[in-house]
Parts: sequence; C-alpha cells; structure tokens
Amino acid sequence: MNFYTGSGAMTVQQYLVHRRQFEVGFWVLFFFGQWLVQFALAYFDHRRWGSIFQPWEFLVWEGTSILMIAILFPLILLLDHYFSLHKGKARQNLAIHLFFTLPWSLIHVSGMVFMRAVIYHLNDDSYNFGNWLVEFFYEYLKDIQTYAALLSSVYLYRFLLVRLQGEARLLEEPDEGDAAEPVERPERLLVKKLGKEFLVNVRDIEWVEAAGNYVNLHLGDRIYPLRETMTKLLERLDPGSFARVHRSYIVRLDSIAEIEPLESGDARIHLVGGQLIPVSRRYRDQLRAQLTPA
Repeated sequence: MNFYTGSGAMTVQQYLVHRRQFEVGFWVLFFFGQWLVQFALAYFDHRRWGSIFQPWEFLVWEGTSILMIAILFPLILLLDHYFSLHKGKARQNLAIHLFFTLPWSLIHVSGMVFMRAVIYHLNDDSYNFGNWLVEFFYEYLKDIQTYAALLSSVYLYRFLLVRLQGEARLLEEPDEGDAAEPVERPERLLVKKLGKEFLVNVRDIEWVEAAGNYVNLHLGDRIYPLRETMTKLLERLDPGSFARVHRSYIVRLDSIAEIEPLESGDARIHLVGGQLIPVSRRYRDQLRAQLTPA
C-alpha cells in the first residue's frame, strides 16, 4: 500500500521506519500553520472594526496561545496512554479526560498570559488580560474544543495507520483454566489489513518494541501493531526463542548477530537484519542465560 504513487512512492513500511520524525514534523507545521491562520483571522477581524492594536500584538496573542497548546499537547498523549478511550473503560476514561481539561486549560491560559506580559514588558508596555474569571471561562470553553479536536485527530490518525499497515492478534487465546496448566504458545498470528485477513508465523518475528497501547511486531520489513502489553506477550512467547532485553524491547534469539558491551554496563544487540536494539543491565544476565546452551 502506497501513500502516493509514482517512482518516488513511499510505502507504509518505509513511513513507519521514520514515523516519529514525520509525526513531530507534521505537528510542528500544523501548529505553525494554526498560528498564521489565527493571526490572520484575528487581525483582519479587528481591522474591520477600526482596531487600535498593532499587528505585532495579534502575532503575540495568537502565538503565545498556540505555543502553549503545542507544549501541552504531549500531556494529552501521556494521559491517553494511561486512560485510553478504546473498549473496556472508555466511558470512565472519557470522564477522566473531561476532568483533565480544566487543569490543562488553566496551565494553557496562565502560560500564555505570562508570556504575553513578558513580551509587552520588553516592549515597554503592559498587558491586561481583563477580568480573570470571565476571560478564563471563555478560554476554557475554547480549550475543551481544542482538547477534543487534538485527541480526535490522534485517534483518527491511529485508526488510518492501523488500517493501512494491518493489525495483528494472537490466533490462540490463553487458557482460562487451571493456572498450573502449561501456557499455550501460539504459532501463528492473524493479521487484518484493509478488510482482508491472513496468517503469519510467530517464528518470523525478529523483534518487538513497545508503542503506547500496542506493541509493534517487526517481521522483516513489515511492522504489525498488536494490542497487548510487553509482559503479557512475553508470557505467551517461547522463552527458548524470545528474550526481553529492555523494558521496551523483545528479540528473537536466533535473529541476534552480535552483542556489543557498552562502558555504561548496558549493551547493544546487532540483529541479522542490521537493526540495533538496546540491552539494559537489568536484562543482560537473563539474556546471557537464555543464550547459553543447557
């Protein structure tokens, strides 16, 4: 599946390799564009009514607001990491998000007012926010909409990305019976992509990385998200084939080409495919034990 066609077409898998850079770049451009658009709307709207304010003031007003929203945006992602709106506790977590909009807005308003006051002071002027109770209530109503729009955009993006790259799930469900029974080791994964389903072998997984509410399964140049925690996934994988080497990484043992010790006491794994995976000191002895023949 291509994001666009032609000789320079970028595939979903190529995009995923540099996903974080693309996401950061997108949001930087998005907030910068919002600043310019909001400045233009406010400036021309005030000009129609014979505004006494200078153009730089509109840039400051809109810029400080957008900058604070951009700074606070990661807090929305962090809260969603712990209180996801997916099935399960969606209604309860939605209430938590709604409650969080109040301190989020308070920080946003306080931050932008502070920055405006500093900028005006440097310009030998003073900034008057007005009646705090009235103005904050007005800003809070706008912030609720902004918070909802940002969170909705994140969920829409994730939905589209999962549809394009495919989402995996374990084919065999864990046994809910006696805890003393051996853990079932799934041999296959069911991948759903663009309405189609197909099977992939667990033994084809080269490494796994934590990614928010998902773990990303790396199979060659393919990446499939699986809605599972690292701990629970590791319990289902064969310990003779897979090892946890970091709080965010699991590797298949026979995909390891070399282990490079580091002066810090950590290590770095070179996979056969060329990827570099960090190994924390916490897991070094365990990895060594799993690699040592019995």
